[in-house]
Amino acid sequence: MPTIYAKTPAGLNEIETRARKLSPRLRSALILIDGKRSESELGKLVQQAEETLQALLEQGLIEAVATTSSKPPRDAGPASVPGPVSVPGPASVPGPASVPGGTAVLDVATTRREAVRAINELLGPEAEMLALKIERANDELALRAALERAVAYIANARGGGAAAQFTAKFLIGL
Repeated sequence: MPTIYAKTPAGLNEIETRARKLSPRLRSALILIDGKRSESELGKLVQQAEETLQALLEQGLIEAVATTSSKPPRDAGPASVPGPVSVPGPASVPGPASVPGGTAVLDVATTRREAVRAINELLGPEAEMLALKIERANDELALRAALERAVAYIANARGGGAAAQFTAKFLIGL
């Protein structure tokens, strides 16, 4: 069963500070680890994935947070992970939550996590600073500002179509 990895607090600190002066391969892999991608998915994105993941594990920058089966249960909710990371199954990503009065409320943590993943997939290692800004957003206003900045960067790097898709997925309704 494939393993899913997430950054530890030390890994998040390394992304911000570069204190350990990781090699470009290790740093790129650390950026791509988001608590959702399995080791097989990471293997498609990272050179020498097995050795790279092992090195990050040994340095305490990532940790295994879940294993996936080939078919996740349809009714399973998000799995809790110690710390700020939550790993939902592919079929169980929560949408906007209802509050008394019938209005929908954006799940900032879910949007933030999904946006970081989308940015990393669209831009790869170039997304590092954008991903950090999105990860730091603690409320809807800060998240909107970070996402708008990401849309401008995506439009410049990948074109208007990619930017429009990102906008439709993450900014409409925010």
